[in-house]
Amino acid sequence: MSTVTAPADARDNSSTPAHLELGSKSGGRAAKNTIATIVMWACFFLAMVPLVWILYAVLSEGLHMLFTSSWWSTSQANMTSRLSGGGAYHAIMGTLLMAAVTSIISVPIGIFTAIYLVEYGRGTFARVVSFMVDILTGVPSIVAGLFIYAVFITTLGGQRNGFASSLALMLLMIPVIVRSTEEMLKLVPNELREASYALGVPKWKTIASVVLPTAFGGIVTGVLLGLARVMGETAPLLILTPYTKFINMNLFNGYMATLPTMINQERTEALAPAIERSWGTALTLILIILVLNVAGRLVAHFSKVK
Repeated sequence: MSTVTAPADARDNSSTPAHLELGSKSGGRAAKNTIATIVMWACFFLAMVPLVWILYAVLSEGLHMLFTSSWWSTSQANMTSRLSGGGAYHAIMGTLLMAAVTSIISVPIGIFTAIYLVEYGRGTFARVVSFMVDILTGVPSIVAGLFIYAVFITTLGGQRNGFASSLALMLLMIPVIVRSTEEMLKLVPNELREASYALGVPKWKTIASVVLPTAFGGIVTGVLLGLARVMGETAPLLILTPYTKFINMNLFNGYMATLPTMINQERTEALAPAIERSWGTALTLILIILVLNVAGRLVAHFSKVK
């Protein structure tokens, strides 16, 4: 009896070798990775186009205004739209004062709310608080301004001043701080909390000495994001604190200038000197927010837990 053996080439063609199949799969993954990388970089450069365009326009049109000493030390008192010169000191101080008061009110409320939701919040009340924060996140700025106008001015008899605008900006800043702080606290490993509890440390002290220092960098970033948002808002200021060309350092009395309302005022006058001041004011606002972000990054870097 004889055994019939299939030809070698027939055996080889009957199935795909394993190393060729693996090579085909790895080649497909490499191709997909290359395509995804190209798409990602294309989207990045596409997103950078408007940013670079805006920065170029603001720098080219408004940079020369910032190199005059009067820009940082004088106001627009006695200036008209036909006259060149004047400064933004009144608007810079108004913006910083409102931002400071808004932060003093918003930061403690936002951080403590986030601590409650992450560390203590259970049950119906916590769900209601979280739901209300979600609602505040989507509230338009003009609605916040109208709400403060209706409650603080119409109902309680308050004045249209800088403090009223700070209350409206507070409604916009709190949800940003709450959500960013909440996410940072969730990123703190539970092992750190459990180690602290194992040593007999109370929960409140664990939060104060372990959880918050660990998440400090992210909390500062969230505060700066909220601050950057409110410093650029215009609608609540137009309703609650009309623009003035004079210096007013009292948040509780009279109209007050801010950088956003100064931009709006100079833009509406539509003459060359006013347009120049509008560009300079926009660049000043960008620089102030940039300085605050850099300062916050430095604080977060040097105070992080080692």
